[in-house]
Amino acid sequence: MNLARQASEIQVSEAERKKKSQNRSAKINYNAVMEKLIAGLEGKKASLLLHACCGPCSTACLEKISLFFEISVYFYNPNIYPFEEYEKRRDEIFKFVEKLNFATGREIRILEGGYDKDDYDRAIRIEECPELAFEAERGERCRRCYEFRMKKAFEYAAENNFDFFATTLTLSPYKDSDKVNEIGRLLDEQAVKNGLELRYLYSDFKKKNGYLRSIEISKEYGVYRQDYCGCVYSLSSNAAGIVAERPQRL
Repeated sequence: MNLARQASEIQVSEAERKKKSQNRSAKINYNAVMEKLIAGLEGKKASLLLHACCGPCSTACLEKISLFFEISVYFYNPNIYPFEEYEKRRDEIFKFVEKLNFATGREIRILEGGYDKDDYDRAIRIEECPELAFEAERGERCRRCYEFRMKKAFEYAAENNFDFFATTLTLSPYKDSDKVNEIGRLLDEQAVKNGLELRYLYSDFKKKNGYLRSIEISKEYGVYRQDYCGCVYSLSSNAAGIVAERPQRL
């Protein structure tokens, strides 16, 4: 099965992107794109590297796609502050995957990508753009953070011959799924240009009550649910009440 050819036939078309750019209210249904691609696999399991931002966001994502792919979860999040919080979230997702495998008989692997806060600081370039420190979530600072972590996952997937890569970032209503999928599209194009068969799996995991399902699974498995995204800026914003009107965080 030529997964690269099969995936490329189901990607979001250029016509769809142009239509959306001309009509800002038009939205691409990335969940439908994902489901169409999965159907096209016809039961054959492809390998997928799933970048995971945290345990709670991983829950519903894994429930949705683990029957269709051979999944390795990739925990790479040096944006998380402080380091003790990073360790807590890392340990939590490792425990969850272990429990899920035991309960379901699946064989999901989990990998840690390492922690270097300096890499994160260089990626978001706050020193060059200090105003980004005061942005609410979903802005340019967050977009740079998405790109930084997704690029690392893409590089790992390419180096280790995965068929697909994806991210759990589209599950949370606090994240901009359009920005996440646009980053994925550009990385997908880079893979094609470099002659790789690796492809990005478009998603919008919050669709079809995915976010609510993540809350249910987290409660079922006793998964720790943090009250801020992760970085020092989101921690400060949360303390200042900037996100007080939003729905309960994962």
